[in-house]
Amino acid sequence: MLRLFDHRFDAFAGETHENLPPRAAVALGAGAAALMLLPWPVCALWTGATISVELWGWFAGRRQYLALPVTVVERGAFLLNLVALIASWSLLGTMFWLTGRMDGVVCATIVWISIIGFAQTFGSRSPLAFTVCGVLPSIGVLSLMLAGPVGGHTLHNVIMQRLPVAGVMTLALGFAVAGARQTFAAGRRLEEVQGKLRDSDADYRLLADNISDVIGRLSLDGAWRYISPSIEATLGYTSEAFRALDPSEFIHPDDLQTALELVGTLTEGSAGRASLEYRQRAKDGRYVWIDTSFTVARDAATGEPVEIICLSRDIDARKALEHALVEAREKAEATAAAKADFLANMSHELRTPLNAIIGFSGVLKGSAGLTQRDSRHAGLIADASGALLVVVNDVLDFSKLESGAFQLDPQPFDPLALARSVAALAEDQAAAKGLALEVVASETIDSVNGDGPRLRQVLLNLISNALKFTTEGGVKLHLAQAPGAEGMTAMRIAVVDTGIGIPADKLGSVFERFNQADASTSRRYGGTGLGLAICKRIVGLMGGTIGVESREGRGSIFWLEVELPIAGAEALGVDPAAAGPELDRPIRLLLVEDVDVNRELVRVILEQFDIEIDTATNGVEAIEAVRRSAYDLVLMDVQMPVMDGLTAAAHIRALPEPALQRLPIIAMTADVMPDQVQRCLDAGMNAHLGKPLNPSALLQAIADWTAPAAAAEAPDPEPEEAAGPEPVTEAA
Repeated sequence: MLRLFDHRFDAFAGETHENLPPRAAVALGAGAAALMLLPWPVCALWTGATISVELWGWFAGRRQYLALPVTVVERGAFLLNLVALIASWSLLGTMFWLTGRMDGVVCATIVWISIIGFAQTFGSRSPLAFTVCGVLPSIGVLSLMLAGPVGGHTLHNVIMQRLPVAGVMTLALGFAVAGARQTFAAGRRLEEVQGKLRDSDADYRLLADNISDVIGRLSLDGAWRYISPSIEATLGYTSEAFRALDPSEFIHPDDLQTALELVGTLTEGSAGRASLEYRQRAKDGRYVWIDTSFTVARDAATGEPVEIICLSRDIDARKALEHALVEAREKAEATAAAKADFLANMSHELRTPLNAIIGFSGVLKGSAGLTQRDSRHAGLIADASGALLVVVNDVLDFSKLESGAFQLDPQPFDPLALARSVAALAEDQAAAKGLALEVVASETIDSVNGDGPRLRQVLLNLISNALKFTTEGGVKLHLAQAPGAEGMTAMRIAVVDTGIGIPADKLGSVFERFNQADASTSRRYGGTGLGLAICKRIVGLMGGTIGVESREGRGSIFWLEVELPIAGAEALGVDPAAAGPELDRPIRLLLVEDVDVNRELVRVILEQFDIEIDTATNGVEAIEAVRRSAYDLVLMDVQMPVMDGLTAAAHIRALPEPALQRLPIIAMTADVMPDQVQRCLDAGMNAHLGKPLNPSALLQAIADWTAPAAAAEAPDPEPEEAAGPEPVTEAA
């Protein structure tokens, strides 16, 4: 059921208000034309009444025209005005009709048909308006024609006069009704389409007005067509205020050119999409980081770009988090670097005195001039300093493992020979406690390709621990191999002891750093609690696993399993440690060392060989010495006054004499961290010896680098290597 007053009726009222001037002009013209048929007082009265009704209608439809809220009473007032207006024009037609003249009939017909036309053109959009303006006046006119007074005319004349006009009126009314029906149908369809559009627009507005991101439509010439209200929450501007801004007013000067170039070139590519992170200036003056996605909207028919859709998001919090993460990373890196520097400095400071303590205690142990009591004391010094060196090495090894600087060096080796050499190193420890130490291996043990020294370190740690926690019985090292993947062998090594064992609730934590079975064990047996943690990391780097089985009071089994490539017998070389150094030729050596006791230690170690030793206390003296005399080898300390060893080595390599560019230079330093060793090699040194010095390693290095074959194989320097630092001048 149609409502009497709906939005279409209000729209009709608004149009009536808007079209007052032309209707008033028509009323004045009709009143003037009526003077030819009607008395002038009647014409004047009709014209005045009609103009008054029109003015009344102007006020009655004003609120609808302004789209203001309208009450039922106000709508009723406009309906009465409409009835009065139609009645006034119908009265004019009736007065023309009642003149009885042919020209009066024609004028009446014109007026009545005009009323019907007005109803079809304007009132047909509203059923109520069409009924009031068209249907009811037409029915009244037809009733007047058919049932009106006959007067002095004959019935024939009345019929011949009225029927054509009635027919024309009926035809006009039929056309009006048909047109109105079509208008109503089209209006309903239009309302359905408009309703869908309104719903769609409402959904779009709901999304655009409430989403936290900012949606924008940018024309190809750079003008904003739309900005969602969320811009106010992001930057503080209203949509209208932001649309009026020039890009230079809200884009950071450093980002402006990039943003303009991106928008300018966006429509040139086929993709039509781009994104940019840049800063926009908020209304309060602060800059906010914005991430905007640009998408080119194209015409569906031609494919030509029509506008750019922008979706912008506030990423200020994300940028702050990124900045905080960068700062945290830099702080962590600085902390790690400080830790590495601290460890390196502590290592150097500890190793420097240990070099003399371990070196001279070793010399004293082998001296025949000591009493038994003094020899024992020298042995105790050597053992204590060796234990301290183990602590220093453990700390450095674990630090390298944690920092990722620990690297394996795979080389062919014989696992059985390695196991036996480890047992030989621990024989004195076992003999001192009256314990048996045995290596048990399967019938066939293949040589493998792996990091033998690191595996030796693991096994030595496991055996030393087993001997330390065993008071009676003994320790066995079991070695077995089983076929692995193609070209591989699965190797299992187990260290079995008859010691104190480990409580069941402690088994899961023995491989953790700084951890031992309990505090009392730590006090009784000592240790850093790093050895097993280092073993686990090393075995893990080898791709293997390590574990423990133990019963308290019954002993422990520490085992490891690792799969390594099988190495052929021909790949094995001679173990340098087993071969022993050969120094059966005269050697001239330059020792560059600023610490007196270290220079004396080297002299004592080498005094039994045919080695002539010259000394220098800093890098400047070393450079002058090698330019003045010929040497077979240079032992170079790194940390020295006046000029350090790295700078001195680089200067020597830059000297023009080919012999000096091939002169073997071996770093002899307490700097043993991987990056420190690499700096020595990068400075032009040939090898590295860490302090405390191992006499065998020192002798082996001298033998290797002074052998005739080594000198012959040394490459000639490239021409560009002759250039180097400026000539050296001794510092004041």
